Amino acid sequence: MRIRLNQNSLLPFIQQQVEERQAFTLLLGLTSWLRAGGKKKAAGRMAELVQLCRENPELCGQTASLLCQWLCSLRLYPLFISVGIFARQGFVRELNERIYEHINPAYKDSNNLRDVFSRLFSKDSDSVWMQTIPDSDWLTLFALLRRHTPEQERQTVHNHLRHEGFHAIEMLSIWVAAEALEPDLVRLDPNLLNRDSPFVALQREVASWISAHFHQTPFDDSHLHVMLAQCRSQVDTLRKKGGAAGAGSSLRVAHLLERLQQTLDRITLLLNVFAPAQIPPSCVLKLAGVLAYSAAEQHSVRRLWKRSVRMLSRSITQNTSDHGEHYIARSRKEYWGILYSAAGGGVLIALMSLFKIYLGKQIENYFLYSLISGLNYGLGFMLIFMLGFTVATKQPAMTASRFAAAVEETDKGPVVQQKLAQLLVDVLRSQIAAVAGNVLVAISVAMIVALVYDATHAFPLLNKTEVGAQLDAVNPLKATLWYAAIAGVWLFCSGIISGYFDNRCNYLNLRMRLRHHPILKMLLPQTLRGKLADYWHNNYGTLMGNLCFGMLLGMTGFIGHALDLPFDIRHVAFSSANVGYAAVSGSIGILVFLQSVFFVLLIGMVNLVVSFSITLWVALRSRETKIDGWWQIIRYAWLQVKQNPRSLFLPPQENTETTPAAEGDAEK
Repeated sequence: MRIRLNQNSLLPFIQQQVEERQAFTLLLGLTSWLRAGGKKKAAGRMAELVQLCRENPELCGQTASLLCQWLCSLRLYPLFISVGIFARQGFVRELNERIYEHINPAYKDSNNLRDVFSRLFSKDSDSVWMQTIPDSDWLTLFALLRRHTPEQERQTVHNHLRHEGFHAIEMLSIWVAAEALEPDLVRLDPNLLNRDSPFVALQREVASWISAHFHQTPFDDSHLHVMLAQCRSQVDTLRKKGGAAGAGSSLRVAHLLERLQQTLDRITLLLNVFAPAQIPPSCVLKLAGVLAYSAAEQHSVRRLWKRSVRMLSRSITQNTSDHGEHYIARSRKEYWGILYSAAGGGVLIALMSLFKIYLGKQIENYFLYSLISGLNYGLGFMLIFMLGFTVATKQPAMTASRFAAAVEETDKGPVVQQKLAQLLVDVLRSQIAAVAGNVLVAISVAMIVALVYDATHAFPLLNKTEVGAQLDAVNPLKATLWYAAIAGVWLFCSGIISGYFDNRCNYLNLRMRLRHHPILKMLLPQTLRGKLADYWHNNYGTLMGNLCFGMLLGMTGFIGHALDLPFDIRHVAFSSANVGYAAVSGSIGILVFLQSVFFVLLIGMVNLVVSFSITLWVALRSRETKIDGWWQIIRYAWLQVKQNPRSLFLPPQENTETTPAAEGDAEK
């Protein structure tokens, strides 16, 4: 039903609906009229409606009487306990229902207040124009309607509202208590099974409070608010255990915790409305606003996805943040540890690049070549990690999450910006050390291998055409930097994949599964089985992230080739090794060699900047925080580097004793 009103037809419309006793149609028309005003004119139209009620007191009284009688004929508690609160069946079921609702909307019963709100506030944009109307205008309208409502009808509505509100509070408290038996939450905190868990205690307190109200006996509700605070604290604890504390999370757990939080918020809101002897108009307005906003969003797939994924993404980025701390060198010992680790990685990268060159000469099928190249990358990255070495470009995805965690943990202000600037300098220094170790050693090993090959064979490792192709591959005047950006995106994805599998590993408690696996019990002794389980549990995410990253690098070129699109990758470490092979095989000269090395560093810069930027953006969004004063942070970082240029390349000597060493953790 579409109702179009203007300033001249508003009064006749209200009069007609009052005469015909059509309360719902009246509300639908008024809502449509306000919505049509948009965020620019909605407030003005609301003022016109208030003025109309002032100028027509008799009509205002008739309207108030109609709305009171209509409201008392409806059950209100289904609206209170459902709109704005996730259903219990889980994320996937609710997602499916919301999608189906868009395809085949359910019938809306005008005698059901929940459906009434769904029809009145059916647009996602309704929250925009509602926020432009001042609370004072709504309260003035309520006051006018109340003033012209007979005392008996006011009391009837008051009693009906309180009865429905008490019922809703009782039902919501039962829901909260039932969550104490939810296996996924018990896994996070076994103390929920205790009889005196906050969720169960809240339900008992609510039952006593409602009984006291119905029997009109005195009751101190301060303890009820204490129990609500304890329940909120319990939800926060579950969130931390599901994310940072290593127990793992899932969309289902995120959905349950979000539902718990929504339920506790709704109980608090309903208590504020119905606990006083006289219902406060301001609290009624707040409740109506929450229900209206929720009704406008209840079928939004995007909002459901955003809210449910937030905790899961936070848990994933938290795992990368925990690893990221090990990639930041604050002491000389940590710095040299990263440099040596990157040097070891450079040796293997040069050999992996050599094997890829060999594959290119042996395999003509491009798909098979890409697949084996991906395995070469992936298994090579896994080997680098297992040997304790480092791939420089793997660091940004980890350190960006650590940077986001530091932003969340600190307050605002110049002092905090200086601390973040120091962290930024530490991150840059660590990146420079890792890139230097990878690039210098990869080039050196590649040149040595090419020299040995040239000395033992009658022809160089690469022919003239292959040398030209390798030099063109690092030329920034072509699509090289675009390909480097694609590799940066895959670097970001590998960090997220690592965090996901770490989170999944914790969620499944993989360590205990492997320790007690029946087949492993038959094959391995207990001590060895325990070591295997511990290693796999602690490194599962990183190993899977490395494997997936390698496959992404290997298969990207095939996708671009198959679709005839500029879709390929350039990775700083492998590009440096390829330049080393080309330099010896083609005798390119010192100037061309230095130019190619410079181009390789440009590739590395794009790799790192893209990966770091995307990961930082995602990590900040998942933590619902942001960085204020980016330019100030950069300015403070520049001042620190300007004051002590060596700090960008070498940690201060005095940090050696005060900062715990983590040489062995450089790649963990």
